[in-house]
Order: sequence, then structure tokens, then C-alpha cells
Amino acid sequence: MTRIVASTPGQAVPGHPVPEPVAAPGHPVTPEHERPAGQDGVTVYHGTTEYDDIPEKYDDIPENDGATGAYGAPGTGESETTEESVDVLSPATLDLLPDPVVVTDATGTVEMFNLAASKVTGLAAGQAVGRHVTEVMPLLDERGNDWWECSRPSRELPRVTGQPERRLTYAGPVADHDFNVTARFTRVEGVLVRVAVCLRDTVSRERIERNRADLIATVAHELRSPLTSVKGFTATLLARWDRFTDEQKKLMLNTVNTDADRVTRLLTELLDVSRIDAGRVQIRKQIVDMRAAVRRVVEGKIAAGSAAADRFDVRMEGELPEMWVDPDKIDQVLHNLIDNALRHGAGTVTVVLSGTPTGAEVTVTDEGEGVPEANAIRVFAKFWRGASRGNGTGLGLYIAKALIESHGGTISVGRAPHGGAEFRFFLPAGGPVFG
Repeated sequence: MTRIVASTPGQAVPGHPVPEPVAAPGHPVTPEHERPAGQDGVTVYHGTTEYDDIPEKYDDIPENDGATGAYGAPGTGESETTEESVDVLSPATLDLLPDPVVVTDATGTVEMFNLAASKVTGLAAGQAVGRHVTEVMPLLDERGNDWWECSRPSRELPRVTGQPERRLTYAGPVADHDFNVTARFTRVEGVLVRVAVCLRDTVSRERIERNRADLIATVAHELRSPLTSVKGFTATLLARWDRFTDEQKKLMLNTVNTDADRVTRLLTELLDVSRIDAGRVQIRKQIVDMRAAVRRVVEGKIAAGSAAADRFDVRMEGELPEMWVDPDKIDQVLHNLIDNALRHGAGTVTVVLSGTPTGAEVTVTDEGEGVPEANAIRVFAKFWRGASRGNGTGLGLYIAKALIESHGGTISVGRAPHGGAEFRFFLPAGGPVFG
């Protein structure tokens, strides 16, 4: 990881001559006499601030030993150690950040004001630099107190390096807006020289919290029904075993087994979603007979009693190339799509496997009400269960889409020729993965 700090060119420390400026590719060095007053050079060295997108090839740029202030403010001229370097990005680099960033000196005078901060406040950087931070970016806590004044004690403590994230309100001239705010203090020999304030919009955090709440509600609902059934039947059997016939016992135990399978399926889906969201889906490709895979899944549904044999129409069309796919993942996709057609559709469920020169295409259609066009883009979202809100976690189609895309394929939903929903996915033939 790399840290960019501002440094004053032309200052030398005894025993350390000033190095010649080094230009990064595509960024020629501006002669010192042509630089705007107060604009400092940029030095790159290994540190602790995480800016992983900076190419490692820039790490060889020499480091100046002098210290300086940020753009628009003179530096102290004192030498610094690596531990106490003033880690301030150049204005152009700060403008690339998506979040508002304000850098001030120890007194709160704005030294740097990036483009995102300008968009929030309506002030250009030139209008903000040189003014106090409370004038250009007033931040209030939940009690309406000024954040800058309330944080004075932490700024005065020499060992405090920053403030953790907290929710503050930007009191704008037109409307207020909430942000998650973090602050970092830069000190030289224990003396505060710079404060960097970063504001992050709360929308993404609130979306994550809503998703977490949806997950908890869904899991609680889906677990409660089968566990209540399992508890009820087992308690009844234990208390009155001798009073039931063998047929009654078998019926109860079959119900317990079905509900246990439902809980297992829910936990499996949650684990799959966790791997997908973390980007840890592992695809183990091998040669798979797609015709046999489709027949196996359909026959499994019939054997399990999910539907009668006459409800399925399975067709094989065209020649298939040699398919290199993960058999378990493809079985899971087929299970999810067929389960979705049986649960939410009606009439005959048609499964068509078609061969193409570059892969295989599978369509699963039903004769139900179908998916409204307005909801087509939401079908593959987590926890989406349509208007029926019936049984199911709303995760099956989300998982199917992720697994298909992990194979380099595509999946879509549309209207079937005779009504109902039509799910169509394409899998490239692929090939063996070595190493």
C-alpha cells in the first residue's frame, strides 16, 4: 500500500541533498518557477494509509525530507520521520475520491477542499480554502452541537490520532443532510498540524442495514414454521407413542423429515448467498452430460412428490458441444428454476435444452400469470418473492443468476409464448481449467 504526502521541493537537510524531481508516466514535472504560489511537489513512499490503486512503479520516486503544508498553505519546513509524515494528497488526487474530503490546519482553516465536497456545499475549492471549516462545512451532532468545537479536547491530546466514524448532520444553506464522518489528526512531534475530515453518505449504510433486517425477518419466518412442526410432532410422538398406529407414526415422521429438509435447504441458501456476496464461489469444471442433468433433476422432482410426471414436458433440441461446467452448481440452478415454476407458476412446466455451436441454452416455462415487465429487473434480487409472498426465501433466483454468471453465462426472464414466465439461461461450452 502507498501513501502520498506533500513535500516542499528545494529544502535540504544536512547530509541529505535535494533530489531532482521525478516525473510519473504521463505527468511531466512542472519547473519550480512555473508552479503556482503555494503548490507543493508530491512525494510517494510506503506508509500506512491505504490507497491501493496507486501503481507500485511509483514507489521508486525519491522522497524529500522537508515537510510542508497542503495546497494553498505554507509548510513548517521542519524535517519529519516516516512515522510523523504529513499524509496529505494533492488536490487533483483528492478530486478523484467519491466522498467529500476537507483538510484543515490545526486551527480549522481549510487547506484542501475536493470536488465531492464542492458538490455538497455548492462552494468551489477557491471559495472554501482559507475560510474556517465551520463556515464552509458546518457539522452538527444529534444534539445540534457544533462538531468542531466538541472535538477540541481530542485535538488537544497529543496521542489521539483521529476520531472514529460517527453520524453527523451537514447544516446546508438549503437542506440538511446526514453523513458518516471520520477524522484523522496528523501531528509532528506530538503537535497537531493538520486535520483530514472525510464524509460518507449514509444511503449505502442504510441499504445494508435494511438488507440485514430483511435477512433476519426472512430467516425467522422460514425457520419458525418447520421448527414448530418438528417440535409439535416429536413432542406428540414422545408423549403418546402407544396411542398411534404405524401409519399415523409414519405420516408424522415423514412430515418431520420434510420440514428438516426445508430447514437444511434454507441454511444452504444462506451459505451460498454469503459466498456469492464475498466473491468466494468456487467453480470446479468437468465434462457434464447436460441431457442427463436435466432428466435427473426432473425425475428427482417427480420422485420427491413435488409434481406428477404429466406436469413436465422435457425437450432436447440440437447437438450439444462438449460442456465443461460444475455439475453441482448446474444442478442447483435447474432445481431453483424448476422449483420456482412449480411454486409460483401453473399448468405444464416445460424444460427445453437446446444445443448451439458455442454452448447450451435452457429454458424453463410455466403457464401461470408470469412476471410483470416492471418487475423483470427485480426478479433476480435478493429476497424478492413477487406479489404472492408465498413460501420460499426469495434467494433461489439470486443464487441461480450468480452461478450462471460464474460460468460466464447469462440468464434472463420474459413472457412465455402461451403465458406464464420463461426463464432462459445460456452456458458457454468452456474448457478445462488448469492450475
